Amino acid sequence: MPIPWSRLFGLLCASLLACACSTTPAPIVSDWRNPAYSSDSFKRIMVGSLSGDHSVRRNFEDEFVAQLRAVGVDALPSYRFTEGEKIDEAMLKETAQKARADGLLFARLIKTEEKTQYGQTGLPYTTLGIFGDNAGISWSGLGGGTTVTRYNEYVSETTLQDLGKNEIVWAGTIRTTQPDNVQGGIRSYVDAVMKALRERNLIRKAE
Repeated sequence: MPIPWSRLFGLLCASLLACACSTTPAPIVSDWRNPAYSSDSFKRIMVGSLSGDHSVRRNFEDEFVAQLRAVGVDALPSYRFTEGEKIDEAMLKETAQKARADGLLFARLIKTEEKTQYGQTGLPYTTLGIFGDNAGISWSGLGGGTTVTRYNEYVSETTLQDLGKNEIVWAGTIRTTQPDNVQGGIRSYVDAVMKALRERNLIRKAE
């Protein structure tokens, strides 16, 4: 029997309050750096996310901003300029230019794939992923024997753009599933992107 959405919502809230702190690092499937790009390190970057969940978007952008500021880059979260508005890439770019940012770093969902996992009997649970309007809702059935768990796997793209030159300087494709802990999952995602940007010499720690 399908679990009613009202119950799913209640389970979702409960799971977020009681979730564990373990996380799986966000794997970058592939990344690309514009070979023709040559410039000094970015001074002011606006961070944007096209996540459908507003609270996840705020936490996602705040984590990026914190890590960028830690290496000496003046960073701004886009939600402070676009709160309550439906955003897209063009709007993010315009907002960043008005804020006098020289770079725009933003993430967007490319596709969602439903996965099925078989295991032992367990209690129903729900988790929240980083992307999607109903981000990563999953559940497992009750009863003896084998359980069937369905969950979403997300393929997203994060890009860094030079607004002055109007060109993409870096793009990374990242595959994630629902984290055990939402904030921990966001941190793993941001850690992976920041590591790639440093390795590509696009972000340098202030001395």
